[in-house]
Amino acid sequence: MILNFAKTLHMNTILEKTLATIVTENHQAASVFEKYNLDFCCKGKRSLHEACTEKNVSAEDITKEIEAIISAPNNKHLPFTEMTEEQLVTYILIHHHFYVKQSMPTIISHLEKVAYKHGERYNYMITVFQLFQEIQQEMIMHMHKEEMILFPRIKEISSAKMNGQPLPNADFITGPIQVMEMEHDHAGEIMQQIKQLTTNYTPPEGACTTFKVVLNELQAFEEDLHQHVHLENNILFPKAMSTF
Repeated sequence: MILNFAKTLHMNTILEKTLATIVTENHQAASVFEKYNLDFCCKGKRSLHEACTEKNVSAEDITKEIEAIISAPNNKHLPFTEMTEEQLVTYILIHHHFYVKQSMPTIISHLEKVAYKHGERYNYMITVFQLFQEIQQEMIMHMHKEEMILFPRIKEISSAKMNGQPLPNADFITGPIQVMEMEHDHAGEIMQQIKQLTTNYTPPEGACTTFKVVLNELQAFEEDLHQHVHLENNILFPKAMSTF
C-alpha cells in the first residue's frame, strides 16, 4: 500500500514537471518525447500532463519509459544546467551548428535526386524538397546571427558579471533572443510539415536506397533541431537573462 502510494506520488511529480524541465534534468528523456511527438523545445513550458492530454497519449506509459531511461545503469547525464553561458555556447557551436552546416547540403542533394526521379509518383517529396530548401536558407542566416550577434553579446554579459563590470541594458540581448525564438518556432513548424508529409519519415513500399536514406537523415535532423532549440530556449537564454 505504501509502495503503491509512493509510486503514484512520484508519477504525479513527473507529470507536473514541464517537458523542458524533464529533458534538462535528463537529456536522454528526449527520445521518449520524440517517440510520442511531444514538443519539448518550442512548447517545452507545458507540463507533461498537459502535453499528454493534448496529444491523447498515455501519461502512465510515457512516465514508465522516462523512469526506465533515468534508472538505466548506462545513463550519462550531461550537466547543461551547471555549465556557464560560454560553455553552453561552445557546446552548441560544436555539437549543433557544426552538424547543421555539414548535414544540410547532403540532405538537399538527396532530396533533389528523390524529387527528380520519384516526384511524379510521390509528388509530396517535391514539397518536402522545397520546404527543406526553406529550412536551409533560414538556418544559415539564423546561425550567422547567433554567431555574429547574440552569442558574443551573451559572452560579453557573462564576462562583465564575473569581473564585476557594468552591465548593459537588458534589451542588449532580449531583442535578439526574441527574434531567435520566433525563428526556432518557424523552423519547428516546417519540420513538422515535413514529418506529416512523409508520414513520420516512413518510406513507401519499394522505395530506393536514396529515398530511405534521406528520410532517416530528415528524422535525425529534426531530432537534432529539437535538442538544439531546447538548449537555447530553455537553458542558455534563461541563464543569460537571469543576470538582469
